[in-house]
Amino acid sequence: MVTIQKTNKWTFSLTLLVAVAAATLFGGFYGNRLFGSPVQNDVQKRLKEYTDLLAAVTSWAPEDTPSDKFVYSSIDGMLRTLDPHTTFLEPKEYSDMQDRQKGSFYGLGILVTKRNDQVTVITPLEGTPAARLGIRAGDVIAEVEGVSTDDLSLDDVVKRLKGPKGTTVHIKIMRVGIKEPIPLTIVRAAIPTNSISNVLMLRPGVGYIKIKDFTATTVRELDDAVEKLKQEGMQRLVLDLRGNPGGLLDAAVGVADHFLDKGQMIVYTKGRTTDSAQDYTAPGKHQKLDTPLVVVVNRGSASASEIVAGAIQDHDRGLVVGETSWGKGLVQSVYTLQYGAGLALTTSKYYTPSGRNIQRDYTSFYDYYVADENEEGQANEIPLKDRKQFKTDTGRVVYGGGGITPDVIVKPAPLTKTTQLLEVRSALFNFGVEYAAKHPEVDKDLVITPQIVEDFIRYSAGKEVAPLDEIRQAIQKENDRRFIERALKAEIVAAKFGFDASYPYRLQGDNQIEKALDVFPDAQKLALQAADVRAHGVPGANDAGSRAAQAVPRVQ
Repeated sequence: MVTIQKTNKWTFSLTLLVAVAAATLFGGFYGNRLFGSPVQNDVQKRLKEYTDLLAAVTSWAPEDTPSDKFVYSSIDGMLRTLDPHTTFLEPKEYSDMQDRQKGSFYGLGILVTKRNDQVTVITPLEGTPAARLGIRAGDVIAEVEGVSTDDLSLDDVVKRLKGPKGTTVHIKIMRVGIKEPIPLTIVRAAIPTNSISNVLMLRPGVGYIKIKDFTATTVRELDDAVEKLKQEGMQRLVLDLRGNPGGLLDAAVGVADHFLDKGQMIVYTKGRTTDSAQDYTAPGKHQKLDTPLVVVVNRGSASASEIVAGAIQDHDRGLVVGETSWGKGLVQSVYTLQYGAGLALTTSKYYTPSGRNIQRDYTSFYDYYVADENEEGQANEIPLKDRKQFKTDTGRVVYGGGGITPDVIVKPAPLTKTTQLLEVRSALFNFGVEYAAKHPEVDKDLVITPQIVEDFIRYSAGKEVAPLDEIRQAIQKENDRRFIERALKAEIVAAKFGFDASYPYRLQGDNQIEKALDVFPDAQKLALQAADVRAHGVPGANDAGSRAAQAVPRVQ
């Protein structure tokens, strides 16, 4: 798998992943199907004006610029008048989105990124061509088909690595401890892009599932994950949706169906047209998981992940822990345009069972994406007193208009700027790769000794990641030292045994996960109370029937 995170001022990665329907606009931008019939004279005039302008620019501009650049830029400008999540997808972007939502593509099976201006392997995926040939975390892809990657963008490298199934690609890798490049010939194969990235037991009886996005394979993966954890004795579950940007609505409905009673409302949509209004209730297709549940969210949890968290919270099925989520309550329908492009068009808003639309204010696109944090790096959130209140099944107050506010708010443990530099400048990752290469005997029981920490301090200072005295000052702070020791073990284990093997160590000391473990008794008590309320019937119940009968307030 090759993963790219690409953002700019106007485009955010969650926009490309949030799709609830697919349709085809035959005829592209032109024709009565798009603009309605009959086409209004004003629209015809504007189209004529636009084509005249395009002809003039392409003919007389001082630089020879392809017409698609002008057209795509003008489309982006037009869509910015609507909302921040309506997005034009150029053919490559649209193809990438389709690959991700289908759950597979053809390639080598590696997760790569740019580190120190080099295309570096983060991890090979188990069972893929790259893993079978022994590619390791930390390997640098120096050449692809005889072309040096030094001057190529990550996008260009990824494009060269992907290709039709069964074709070959020739690469050269650089590895720590080996001076000469290693040439490899790899046959491309179908690479699954798993939606659930980690499934494990946090402690006896407590299962953990991390869903990183919602795709066509999410529900099937969840079924497998639940069965695996049950066999290992799971009696309680932590569902981690942190950093999950969203995805397919059907997948969110399928995930929620595992935790709710058949017929309970999960989400409903409403837009300008009558056909945009639709209720989504738990279909009861999956065996309900009655174990105590805690959902963990953060600022990066958006859209479909907010639907799942909101439904669980509104029905008091479990507790939500962490930070207030992103706040995206707009629904995109994805349309196929001519020449391989696509359009993710906002067609409606979604509402949680209690009637909440959690969409944040987007009057200013800049503030929506960029200026949403204060000087301490914390999100600027709308005060609860200024947000509309709604009620859960048991009568608890929840809030609309600004993301999912957790039942238990837990901010990440603060780290000094120096420690953050050690992480973002890859000092921890690079040290782990080199340590594993120099110590082939290392195993998963590795203990991070004071000597290893000292070696890391000197290594980082020697690489000019940060001054030596600043690193020593940072490591004296408890949060920073715990983080660095945990990260060092995780990176060393990942370099030797793969990223999945390192994940349990990354969760150790995670204060949001620790709080999730602490509140299981409250989560269980709340779920039992909600079940009793539903059994006996109260005015606040949020199912499909009671919502219609009681005229649940809706955010306009």
